[in-house]
Amino acid sequence: MATGARWGMTVPFYDRTLAESRELVAELPALGYTDVWSAEVNGVDGFVPLALAAEWAPGVRLGSAIVPVSTRGPGLLAMSAATLADLAPERFVLGIGASSPAIVERWNAGEFVKPFARTRDTLRFLKKALAGEKVTERYETFEVKGFRLERAPKVPPKIVLAALRPRMLRLAAEEADGAITNWLSPQDVRKVRSEIGPDTELIARLFVCVSEDAEKVRELGRRMLAGYLTVPVYAAFHEWLGRGEVLRPMHEAWAAGDRQTALRAIPDEVVDALIVHGDAATCRARIRQYVDNGLTTPVLAPIPGGGVPISQAVRDLAPTGE
Repeated sequence: MATGARWGMTVPFYDRTLAESRELVAELPALGYTDVWSAEVNGVDGFVPLALAAEWAPGVRLGSAIVPVSTRGPGLLAMSAATLADLAPERFVLGIGASSPAIVERWNAGEFVKPFARTRDTLRFLKKALAGEKVTERYETFEVKGFRLERAPKVPPKIVLAALRPRMLRLAAEEADGAITNWLSPQDVRKVRSEIGPDTELIARLFVCVSEDAEKVRELGRRMLAGYLTVPVYAAFHEWLGRGEVLRPMHEAWAAGDRQTALRAIPDEVVDALIVHGDAATCRARIRQYVDNGLTTPVLAPIPGGGVPISQAVRDLAPTGE
């Protein structure tokens, strides 16, 4: 692995609980992984895994990809970020994003309103709050009166934004410390990179299945892709990337309630473009294509079902395996 290159892993792992992840997380630094990134959907929260990883894997960078801006109040987000920044000084990166209507409204009884503005306002609030400032300000989407962290971190954490299209990508480049994206091909990286310039960190979670059974992986991949690409923000993302027509039959069948036809309508080439699969060497080479095309930080998410246990896949996909 080239000096300075980043190689991340998603925690916890799909096949075990957070409590059962300690031993494998502790292996990551020796394997060559530089980063550990959490997620927050309907499993573990985005902060506790990173707090544990700070102890289990000293030295790795820790990041949230992502914590929604509308499921917590601004002050609570600042407190959580400050806690992680204190546990892992200069090693924690706060990733935030708009999330989706299902997560914000249906699951958390929040309001998914003006997602771009809410993300922008939260970013601006957090930059002030994490710098130790007392914040009294009316933003477009919320108002804060007199909030100040009891103990601001000595070094404020970097903040990166989930960004799928030009407007949010430009906000990430202009006001944040980087952009996080998801569900894209190595070729798509170039289009995303063109929106943020050469110097902004670009992070992406890459779903990887170590398996030479392509048909089995495609069957698994279609289920995953249907669950994501039918979400409006991801549908718009792939329209922008140029997949609108090829995905139209899937969207039409999904809208009609015909889930099986929708799954069958996802072409092999789309699955192969968006999910990394093959033997470990093939997967590592594919991940390198993302990096060569402008991805700064690949964050691997090994998925089960390929016949190779997750623990072995984590070891086989490590940059030290090259």
